[in-house]
Amino acid sequence: MSLSTKHLLGIKDLTKEDIQTILQTAEQFKEVLQRPIKKVPSLRDVTIVNLFYENSTRTRISFELAEKRLSADTINFSASGSSVSKGETLLDTVNNILSMKVDMVVMRHSASGAPHFLAKHIPAAIINAGDGVNEHPTQALLDALSIKERLGQLEGVKVAIIGDIMHSRVAQSNIYLLKKMGAEVIVCGPPTLIPKYIREAFGVKVEYNLRKALEWCDVANVLRIQLERQNQVLFSSLREYSLAYGINRRLLDSLNKTITIMHPGPINRGVELDSDVADSKQSLVLQQVENGVAVRMAVLYLLSNRQN
Repeated sequence: MSLSTKHLLGIKDLTKEDIQTILQTAEQFKEVLQRPIKKVPSLRDVTIVNLFYENSTRTRISFELAEKRLSADTINFSASGSSVSKGETLLDTVNNILSMKVDMVVMRHSASGAPHFLAKHIPAAIINAGDGVNEHPTQALLDALSIKERLGQLEGVKVAIIGDIMHSRVAQSNIYLLKKMGAEVIVCGPPTLIPKYIREAFGVKVEYNLRKALEWCDVANVLRIQLERQNQVLFSSLREYSLAYGINRRLLDSLNKTITIMHPGPINRGVELDSDVADSKQSLVLQQVENGVAVRMAVLYLLSNRQN
């Protein structure tokens, strides 16, 4: 099995067959992770640098763990405390790292398109771990695996993406993936947090009423309000947002069906999700974290060309 691309820059660049290959490979690696000895020698002697210019907990730890489970050699780089603070450019930083014979680069950056820029200038395989408000492909892949495990398929599944759509790279990658795999997608949130072009550009439905979105969907993927990316006031207060778009137990119990709840994390408890929802049996939050390791193992393995 192999992918049609050398890099994983975004879901937009993947074919339906690529997505299926990654998910199938992730399922195999998930079986490996259930064993007493969870390590395999698949990427022995492959050197991977984790190049993180933005703060991260789940994604970074997940990639590090995936690399260790595959027996790769890893280098961890944080922009804070590095020569970046002295004015070193992104390309110089990466070229210096590549001179140490690095095979793959896992990159998170606040600038949209940064991984695409690198892919044009360096020979190593690039994996996008989140670039600005553009894409977060491995998050969409692990979300897809989680939905498939819970519901048995992706085709025909109705997914509502709820919250700060405007600033979410997770939303964009999820929309690309779900549409390619035959799912139906609706986005829901305040009008100020939903791009005006999204209906035409992405072919998704738009709903501003939370209850209507929940009554329609099989899965609700709830997003965090990204205050750090907002350069102007887009809603009155977090309390007002929570009253209109927060999901609590009472609201879920009032629906005429049981829906699945997802969240890419970190959760702002009491804002977009109450704890009795986030920690309930309807929630896939912890399964998403678990599936993240298997999906990232699959991506690293498939892009390493070691499967040939």
